[in-house]
Amino acid sequence: MGKTVWVVVVLAFVLFAGCKKREFNLGLEVIGQWYPLGWYNYGSHDYRAYADSLNVQSGRYSGAIESTGENSCYGIQVFSFPEKYKGKEITLSGYIKTENVTDGFAGLWMEVSRVVAWESILQQKITGTTDWKQYEITMKMEPDQPSQIIVGGLMTGKGKMWLDNLRVSIDGTDITSIVPLKEEKIEDAKKCPAKSDYEFFEGSKVIFPDLNESLTDNLDLLGKLWGFLKYHHPAVARGESNWDYELFRILPDYVKAEKIEDRDKLLLQWIKKLGRVPVSNVESKVPANAILVPDFSWVKNGDMGEALRKEIKTIYANRYQGEQYYVKGQQNSVPTFPNEASYSSMTYPDAGFRLLALYRYWNVIRYFFPYKDLCNKDWNQVLKEYIPSFLAASTELQYEQAVLALICEINDTHGYYVNGFDQIGAWKGKLFAPVRVQFIEKKWVVTDFDPKHQAETGLKKGDVITHIDGKSVEEIVDRLKQYYPTSNKAASMRNIATDLLRSDQSVITVRYISSGRTKETRLSLYPIKKLDINWNKMKWEKQPTFRFIQDDIGYVTLATIQQKDIASIKKMFKHTKGLIVDIRNYPATWVVEDWGAYFASDFTPYVCFSVADFNHPGVFTKTQPCRILKFGETYQGKVVVLVNEETLSQAEYVTMLLRAGKNTCIVGSTTAGADGDVACIELPGGLTAAFSSLGVYYPDGTGTQRTGIIPDVWAEPTIDGIKNGRDEVLEKAIGQIF
Repeated sequence: MGKTVWVVVVLAFVLFAGCKKREFNLGLEVIGQWYPLGWYNYGSHDYRAYADSLNVQSGRYSGAIESTGENSCYGIQVFSFPEKYKGKEITLSGYIKTENVTDGFAGLWMEVSRVVAWESILQQKITGTTDWKQYEITMKMEPDQPSQIIVGGLMTGKGKMWLDNLRVSIDGTDITSIVPLKEEKIEDAKKCPAKSDYEFFEGSKVIFPDLNESLTDNLDLLGKLWGFLKYHHPAVARGESNWDYELFRILPDYVKAEKIEDRDKLLLQWIKKLGRVPVSNVESKVPANAILVPDFSWVKNGDMGEALRKEIKTIYANRYQGEQYYVKGQQNSVPTFPNEASYSSMTYPDAGFRLLALYRYWNVIRYFFPYKDLCNKDWNQVLKEYIPSFLAASTELQYEQAVLALICEINDTHGYYVNGFDQIGAWKGKLFAPVRVQFIEKKWVVTDFDPKHQAETGLKKGDVITHIDGKSVEEIVDRLKQYYPTSNKAASMRNIATDLLRSDQSVITVRYISSGRTKETRLSLYPIKKLDINWNKMKWEKQPTFRFIQDDIGYVTLATIQQKDIASIKKMFKHTKGLIVDIRNYPATWVVEDWGAYFASDFTPYVCFSVADFNHPGVFTKTQPCRILKFGETYQGKVVVLVNEETLSQAEYVTMLLRAGKNTCIVGSTTAGADGDVACIELPGGLTAAFSSLGVYYPDGTGTQRTGIIPDVWAEPTIDGIKNGRDEVLEKAIGQIF
């Protein structure tokens, strides 16, 4: 999704920490570089937030939010408490002053664990010019759950507001007198023992015997236990050992264990070396708003002795809480993995490191992927299935293919590879045809050309490719599809199409059908740098960003839109009967605030998220729905949004926003089905893999992953339309307006 609505960087400033009372910069009196320390502002680009010394309720400074343009949406100035608190009810009070607030309102802002106090916020609606006055908002808390608290001020529309002297109380007690919930911190990751272990830098030194069913089962258990300890055992989570290398230390003896008792004894000794797990008061209950929970059936039903099972349960009951070494929760609970070595000097990792790659990726998905329940396969079974292919990979290419096939198992269009995979690129071919092919009406159809080479191809738009070098296209696609990670068939066919006419040969033979006749041509291929085949860029740059397509219908493509265009678009199409927004592309800039406020008639809910709980790995909790921040006038015409398989991630998110508008219709076909911020994980061999890390849902809980955005009106290109240069989806959209 690129950027989400709730961007909150946890910057907090604590002035003094005493035994009985803590002081926070809620009075905005401590200033650094003309801005209150510990405060952060976000919102649309045309707002300015700063410290003001001329307009204060008391003291020397207040916080100011000011609109600076004609296209102002909203600005928020917030303070994030550095620690978490528990309670049943929280109250925020503070003083606000306003000047010429129009087309919107000003008010207090409060979030508790990403739940916004909408009910109280929307009751304020301070407008016009007002003098200092105290306001108050209250919301419920989850009594059993530690809560991250964010407070501040909000302004939508135009004008200026000031904020001063905030107070926060939980269950009637001022927050400065409440002892927060303490979480362990890794004060200096560079001093962690994990950083100073170099024993296996040049190789794992592990020799595996021939695989059999028993050894495969044992390695499956080891991978699951290794990942469990990584994110749950305090010694590992704090970085007290290089967990990659600890795997290599146990493996030589482990692969020789034939009896379950011997295997379990080794595992219990391994755990014991990590030290005693102190009894803690971690919350054992799964949160009520959890949408995904850890699956420990491998412990409950696994073939292991009772002593090992009991040890695992004890660690889980007293699992580590706080900042972790191997995973960190960033804004919006998007995970990062800062201390995962890529071992990039190993272009072809040995068998131990290949097994490490499998364990590392499988466990990252197990604990930090929000859509495990949507995978085609039970994720518990995937680890065992891939052990043979990872250990048997005898070349760099086979290793990269094993990793790529594993990535495909998460069924996520965001599951692309970011770095490495050089052999995959060479295997697909280094030369490209100057022809674009797309999957239309279940056939592979020529839709575009590099203009410099069109004549030499002998092909025309609308021709259907049937064979390449004597092999049927269906046979080729069936061989390739296991290496194209996507959420659904539409995205898979889109991605395969880009490589269908790709090879190491400078000339390939193509059989095709043109005007009902079967023909054959020899197609020359070229290095990509000699071709202009960025098809979508070429398509969208040939047309203006916005224009009239009929006297009373406007058209906007998000592929090239810029913030400066939005005011002109609103003015130009204000009185039109309809506006077509083309998102068969990826937005060139972030337009969420502007479009939401313009097309909605109220503070309409349009999305909610599921986010990782880093103190309870594997748990994803669902947030309350996010609302459009409504201000100013609403577009009165009909809005028709165009989507297809090119509509991915942020494009899908914007479509969800527009769907919440006053009078919106979605026209097109299945989108790419991957919405939510992306996380990346490094793997041995210098490989980097991506995956969706934030769950995205409609307010009623309906998901968008894999299914994509379902159009209200179905419309797809046809082969006949391609031949005749028609945009049939756009034609269908025009028909929805009349």
